[in-house]
Amino acid sequence: MRVTIVRRVPGATFSLDVYADNLVAALKTVRPTWEIIEIAPIPWNSPDKLWLSGPGIKKYYETFWRHPRAVARLESDIFHVIDQCESHIVYSLLPTKQPVVVTCHDLVQFIYPEILKGLSRWPALSLATWKYSVSGIKKADRVISVSTNTAQDVTRMLEIDPAAITVVPNGITTEFRVLPAAEVAKIREQYTRSPDTFCLLNVGSTHLRKNISTILQVLKVLKDKGFPVCLWRTGDNFNKEQKAFIAEQDLESDIFDLGSPDRARLVQIYNAADVLLAPSLYEGFGMTVVEAMACGTPVITSNVSSLPEVVDDAAVLVDPLNVEEIVAAVLQIKQDSSYRHNLVEKGLARAKFFSWHKTAEQVARVYESVLQKSHE
Repeated sequence: MRVTIVRRVPGATFSLDVYADNLVAALKTVRPTWEIIEIAPIPWNSPDKLWLSGPGIKKYYETFWRHPRAVARLESDIFHVIDQCESHIVYSLLPTKQPVVVTCHDLVQFIYPEILKGLSRWPALSLATWKYSVSGIKKADRVISVSTNTAQDVTRMLEIDPAAITVVPNGITTEFRVLPAAEVAKIREQYTRSPDTFCLLNVGSTHLRKNISTILQVLKVLKDKGFPVCLWRTGDNFNKEQKAFIAEQDLESDIFDLGSPDRARLVQIYNAADVLLAPSLYEGFGMTVVEAMACGTPVITSNVSSLPEVVDDAAVLVDPLNVEEIVAAVLQIKQDSSYRHNLVEKGLARAKFFSWHKTAEQVARVYESVLQKSHE
């Protein structure tokens, strides 16, 4: 079988690079006789990335005209568009009658359309083109969803028959693991004021749905209680409103910006933290909670969207807007060693459920099912 993986621009979206890289590698393992080819809007090593930051007309030309036609000129047994934002490519494939699968990670722009503000010079136009793009999912032969919650969103928001959707959770690489204490001790020495400081970790963007404002309020309450605590942040910088709150509440010395570490460094950070605090308001999957559990880090996360199904009973589920409930969860993990140990053990066991080998096997079966149906 010849499979064409239709990717985003390399480097444009880190999480989708992770998805594509690991899926392709695992597919080659579970189906070694298949030919897997990859195509992106620009050649892999091309220096011409002007459209990422240059004139908008170049971006729209590449995205909606040249690239979809380049994909349609290929011959393949099946195409896999690995991001819902590229689903407009399905329209270009329809005349070729070649089967196509689309992975939907989330439909966050329907819920938080303001996510495009600051990311686009013309947010209204970007939202309109995004809606056009994701509507292409309706024409796919099969939809892969990374969680049941996202599958329900696809059914509700795009009016797609649930029978046309297959839930295939993301995987996790073996590099996320428990490290020897000595390997991570230096991180705690560098980013804490004293050995007994309790380190809260938050990983990812600072968009509204990540609920950073609640995390900062939790930090403030814990500090006011005299609890020795700090917040480690990796990923995006705080926005203007978040910085203002930090300054007003005198939290600067309690927050450590660990930047955007490479994966090896991120594994060390997970291991060094006392708890991952991830009270997101919406997640299509929630990879960080799985990564943390695989590193033996207790997780406090939200009881909404996909997070309960991802963590099962291996994390503390809280109302993401209830500051006192989150504070209580932090204190219990700190004060009850048996409770913490139980969370760690459950987290390690739950993380083993997610592997790219398993993901690739399920995706391969979707391909085979779609191809068989197309031949009937």
